[in-house]
Amino acid sequence: MSIALKKLIDTVEQTLKPWLFKDYAPNGLQVEGRSEIKKIVSGVTACKALLDGAIAADADAILVHHGYFWRGENACLTGMKRRRIGQLIKHDISLIAYHLPLDAHSDLGNNACLGRLLGFDITGGMDADVLTSIGLTGQLEKPLSLKSLGERIQQVLGRTPLLIEGGSHEIKTVAWCTGGAQGYIEKAFALDVDAYISGEISEQTTHFARENGIHYIAAGHHATERYGVQALGEWLVTTLGVEHQFIDIDNPA
Repeated sequence: MSIALKKLIDTVEQTLKPWLFKDYAPNGLQVEGRSEIKKIVSGVTACKALLDGAIAADADAILVHHGYFWRGENACLTGMKRRRIGQLIKHDISLIAYHLPLDAHSDLGNNACLGRLLGFDITGGMDADVLTSIGLTGQLEKPLSLKSLGERIQQVLGRTPLLIEGGSHEIKTVAWCTGGAQGYIEKAFALDVDAYISGEISEQTTHFARENGIHYIAAGHHATERYGVQALGEWLVTTLGVEHQFIDIDNPA
């Protein structure tokens, strides 16, 4: 069955509530295509390979976590940006993107999905406002060494994480935030957890972990953010009856 593009956007936004977030890019419909949606292709980032896959799959819309028009970028439609947007317009395909709202959602969000996959008992948010908290806190069913937790992450995500020891203690409590949230390690330390997990690492993250006695795990930006957009796509299948296909464009970052 097909559904009006406007109804699809309205349905998603009543759930994700993008108006609550001060984000780095516009959330929602970024490039408008055909007015009726039957099939959605989802992916992490609206790169050319994902666009090519969506065209081959005869999709009406593409749903992503990382879309276009980021704050501070050159606004001109030239080069790679022109080719990407030109491809969407040529094939009359809508691009729909949700960034922070898809990180924060308590059920469909990247952090909620990652926590469930890793077997964490979610205890709260890293920020005071639970509705807009990007990172989460949780507990392990039983304490694990840093090495053992790293092995669990590798098995679940299919990627070898980078482990930074912050001492010899076992891990009972954790905080995590997917993607490029390595700077949140300071929040995690203030919350007195045993370990912090994010996607990326910066040079200074290593020293902060070692000098403050908190274990740190960099599990991959792409690897940690594959799950929210899939969950949202499958929720749309159940809620609106559209077709959904997730296409994973591998990225080692």
